[in-house]
Amino acid sequence: MARDGKHRGRERKVAVLTKQERARGRRAMRLFAFFLAVVAAFAGGFVVRSQVAFVQSLGFTVAPEEATATGSSKNLKSTYDSISARVAEVEDLLADNSLDTVDLEKATFSMLDDLLKATGDPYAAYFNPDRYNNYIKETTERTYAGIGVLFSEYDGRAYVADVFEGSEAEAKGVRQGDFVEAIDGDSGRAWSLTEVVNSLARDEGASVIITWMRPISLDAQTGSEFTTTLVCRRYDEVNVTTELVNEVGYIRLRQITQNSSELVRSAVADLTNQGATAFVLDIRDNPGGYLTQAVDIASLFIKSGVIVEIRTVDGVSSKTAGGVTVTDAPLVVLVNGYTSAASEVLAAALQDNQRAEVVGQTTLGKGSVQVVRELTFGGAVRYTAAYYLSPLGHEINGVGVVPNIMVGSAEDADTQRLVAIDTAHSMVTRG
Repeated sequence: MARDGKHRGRERKVAVLTKQERARGRRAMRLFAFFLAVVAAFAGGFVVRSQVAFVQSLGFTVAPEEATATGSSKNLKSTYDSISARVAEVEDLLADNSLDTVDLEKATFSMLDDLLKATGDPYAAYFNPDRYNNYIKETTERTYAGIGVLFSEYDGRAYVADVFEGSEAEAKGVRQGDFVEAIDGDSGRAWSLTEVVNSLARDEGASVIITWMRPISLDAQTGSEFTTTLVCRRYDEVNVTTELVNEVGYIRLRQITQNSSELVRSAVADLTNQGATAFVLDIRDNPGGYLTQAVDIASLFIKSGVIVEIRTVDGVSSKTAGGVTVTDAPLVVLVNGYTSAASEVLAAALQDNQRAEVVGQTTLGKGSVQVVRELTFGGAVRYTAAYYLSPLGHEINGVGVVPNIMVGSAEDADTQRLVAIDTAHSMVTRG
């Protein structure tokens, strides 16, 4: 009997421990459920509330009724239409029946990663706190050296939009279209444009090891890889270059920076004084930049009309031409497969308003805008918040701008330039 008593005592003690473990497990799972509820509320909240401010930040006007609207409250979601409700059902089962607990950090990363992938948005990503700190690192307070490469981004991955002549990157064989796979051995991510730029903002003389992937096309997910060790130094690349060819003013714009519209205005004025009667605006390999500057550049040539439309969850807004035009002379816009983002907006605006002939190749088709939102529990989420449309409402994202005159392949750069200049000259004679 004594042995039986001791045995039952041990059983009671085990039972007590099991209840305590289950209680701890339930508390952990409730915390996890609360976390999911916060995520769901946050996601719903910023989708409804953030877009008005986002659209206004791009320079688009928002009607007062749109600015004050916050959306109606939603009914409680069932497991048929809510991820959080489905996960809550599973956590209840685990809390009541499983002896295991959930690793909150690991679950957060894997669940949010899968959630964002399920949207089908190639730019959507969860940045854990460490990655987010690198993403927002301030690099504007002073001048940093570089590697002689102009980067852009496609489907969430940074690639080489242009390689500066005479740079070490050019000497080491880095070419347009190469993707960044790893920097100093860090290959555990899809490197975004911002992360690459921040990571390469180093002091002159510092070295960096970059692994590149060379795909068959920008859409390819794999390709041959090679690694380079590059020394950072300062490269002075002029953003706007000009030339007068047979009374045609040729203007090359490498990227759309904060002062690009003023640079283009000055270039047109100078070439006009030199006798230009027509113009070619070359935005090949231009990765875009500031939307407001793209609108201002288009307004230099378009007297009135819509420049771009932007679609968000709140609807479609438009930006129209403003200011004073700088010339009425015939215009040709030269583009290729690496003309991207805001530079595509510029080409589409001039084409749809019948202000310019577009010559070259179909543009990249990156007509979307991404934003990054901090999360209350650390890190941030990046997602696509808007799409650009041409003045006539044509999609740019995934489609690109199709030239009026198609010219050769990417290797025919000189031919494209000659055709553009000849087209501009013929527009004068036709007039």
